[in-house]
Amino acid sequence: MNAPSKQVPEKDERAERLAAALRENLKRRKAQARAKGGVPKPADTGQDVGRTAGKTGG
Repeated sequence: MNAPSKQVPEKDERAERLAAALRENLKRRKAQARAKGGVPKPADTGQDVGRTAGKTGG
C-alpha cells in the first residue's frame, strides 16, 4: 500500500527535473539563435522602418 504514496513525490520530482531541463534547453537555444543572428533584438525594430522607407523611394 505504500507504492501509491511513493509515486506522488517521484512524479513531483520528475516534473521539477523536466521543468528545469526545459528551461535550460530554452536558454541554450536562445543563446545559439542570438549567436547566429537569427533572433532580432527588440531594439532592432527601428531598422525595419528604415528599410521600408528606402523601398518607397525607389
